[in-house]
Amino acid sequence: MKLSFVIPAYNEENYIGKCLESISRETKGKNYDVEVIVVNNASVDKTKEVASSFGGVIVVDEMKKGLVSARKAGFHAATGDLIANIDSDTILTPGWIDKVMREFSRNGKLVGLSGPFIYYDLSPSVNFWVRIWYAFGFVSYIFNRYVFKISSMLQGGNFVIKKDAFEQVGGYNNSFDFWGEDTDVARRLHKVGEVKFTFKLPIYASGRRLQAEGIFSSAVKYTVNYVWTLFFKKPFNKTFTDIRFK
Repeated sequence: MKLSFVIPAYNEENYIGKCLESISRETKGKNYDVEVIVVNNASVDKTKEVASSFGGVIVVDEMKKGLVSARKAGFHAATGDLIANIDSDTILTPGWIDKVMREFSRNGKLVGLSGPFIYYDLSPSVNFWVRIWYAFGFVSYIFNRYVFKISSMLQGGNFVIKKDAFEQVGGYNNSFDFWGEDTDVARRLHKVGEVKFTFKLPIYASGRRLQAEGIFSSAVKYTVNYVWTLFFKKPFNKTFTDIRFK
């Protein structure tokens, strides 16, 4: 199986390098077929130059600003069987690619795989409350997947999907710009295969948005948009601030 990384980037010259370095570390000495696509999403800084300085990295320009627009552009450019959707301010944890390939190799019904964020630039106390939030989210995931059988859970910025399965359900939904995007993907993929969330696939991420919007406010927005997308198939919040890109 070929794995394509799709990484949206808007003015991320200070973060994209560390993200790409982590992918290089995880592929060093391995025989996995991996391609890396950075979607330069109308950046006005040196994002494109930094990404292009890494050998083998494919840079795709997408002038329509927005997370989903960038993910869609990268998805169409990708040639892999699996599409790894990560963010430009994330860093792969050790063994991340190994775990992804192992999960998809041993389960032919798996169409989506995801795990939590570990915020590397926030305090241990903040990460503790983030783990509590994930615990409640995991309970919801269990009920929605196994009891109600209506959906599953994916963490935006840390999820891998089968390309052909996603094409089967229509690809990215233009009704979403940011909030609820991952829930919409999980809800629709759930109809054609297994979508799994596991704490064994964490990824390091910046906590810029949590810091700027506040932990409680962010948790409320994610929760409300999760529920709204699940039951009404559209986001509750249709606008977002580019906090994570600053």
